[in-house]
Amino acid sequence: MSNQNIYWTSIIKKILYIVLIFASVFLALKLAVFYMPFLIAFIISLMMEPAIKRIMEKFNFSRKISSIIMFLIVFGTILGLLIWGISTVVSEASNLLSGFNEYYEKISSQIQRLINSIDLGKINISNEISQIIQETITSLFQWSSIYIQKLLNQLIVFVTSLPSIAIYFAVTILALYFICTDKIYMIDELEHHLPEKWVKEITIHLKQITKTLGGYLKAQIILIVISFIISLVGLYIMHFVGLNVGFPLLIALGIGFVDALPILGSGAVMIPWAIFSGLNGELELGISIIVLLFIMSVTRQLIEPKIVSGNIGIHPIFTIIAMYTGFKIIGVIGMFIGPILLIVFKNIFSDFIDNGIIKSFF
Repeated sequence: MSNQNIYWTSIIKKILYIVLIFASVFLALKLAVFYMPFLIAFIISLMMEPAIKRIMEKFNFSRKISSIIMFLIVFGTILGLLIWGISTVVSEASNLLSGFNEYYEKISSQIQRLINSIDLGKINISNEISQIIQETITSLFQWSSIYIQKLLNQLIVFVTSLPSIAIYFAVTILALYFICTDKIYMIDELEHHLPEKWVKEITIHLKQITKTLGGYLKAQIILIVISFIISLVGLYIMHFVGLNVGFPLLIALGIGFVDALPILGSGAVMIPWAIFSGLNGELELGISIIVLLFIMSVTRQLIEPKIVSGNIGIHPIFTIIAMYTGFKIIGVIGMFIGPILLIVFKNIFSDFIDNGIIKSFF
C-alpha cells in the first residue's frame, strides 16, 4: 500500500472514530433521559459514598448496615422536602397565575414610564429608530410574560401529576437503596460479564470523566444548593417583615435556575429586580435584594475555592457558544447540557486539542 493510501486510511479512521464517539454520547444522553430515576439514584449514591465509608470506619459497621443508615436519612430528607416543595410550588404558582394580569399591568406600566423618561432625542436617534426600540422592548416583555405563563402552567401540571411523580420517586429510591447496599456485587457482575480489556478501558475513561465532569457537576450542584438556600431564607425573611415578596419559593427556584447557568449567575435576576423595585418606589426591597445578592456572592467566593478543586480549562466564550448551541437545538435545558457536553468532548479529544485539531488530522 502506498504512503498516500496509508495517509488517507488514517484520516478516515480518525473521522470514523470521532463519528462513533459522537454517536455514543448521543445514545448515552438518550438513555440518561429514559432512565433518569436510575441516573439520579447513581448521582445521589456517589454523594452518599463518603458518608457511608465514614460510618463504616467510625462505628465498624458492615457496608450494608452503613448504607441502610445513610439511606434512611436521605430518604426522610428527600420525602420531607418533596412534600413541602410540591405543596408550596402549587400554592405559589396558582396564586401567581390568578393575579398574573395584575402583575403584568404593573410591570408593563413601569417599563413604559421608564421608556418614556428616556429622552432619545438628546443622543440624535431618529423617531423611526426610537419607535423600533420601544416596540422591541415591549414585544420582548410580552414574549417573556407569555413564556412565564406557559412555564407556570407546565410546572403546575408536572407537580400535580402525582402518579408519575410517585413512580419516579419509588423507582429512584429503590435504585438508590440497591446501588448503595450492593455496589460491590454490581461491580463484580460487571467485571464477570464484560471482557477484561473492556473493563480496564471503561474504568480508565470513567475515572477521567468522573474526575473532571463528575467533580465539576458535584461542585456546581453544591454551590447552587447553597445559593438556593441562602436566597430562600433571605426571601422568606423579606416576606415575613412585610416587603413585597409574594412568592419566595418560586423566586428562589428562578434564582437557582439562573445561578446554575454558566457565566450568568444569580445577579442576572436579582440586579434587574432590585433596580425595578427601586424605580417602583420600593427602595427598602431594592436595597434588601442587593444585600441578599452581596451575601450570596461573598459566601460563594469564600466556599467556591474549597469546593471546586481546579479550573476546567475552557474559555468563557466557548462556554457561551456551547450554551447557545444547546439552547438552539433542544431549548432551555440545552443551556445546561451544552457546557456539560463541551467538558466531556474536551476530555475525550484532549490529545487532538493539545496537538492542534487540524494538525492531528493532516
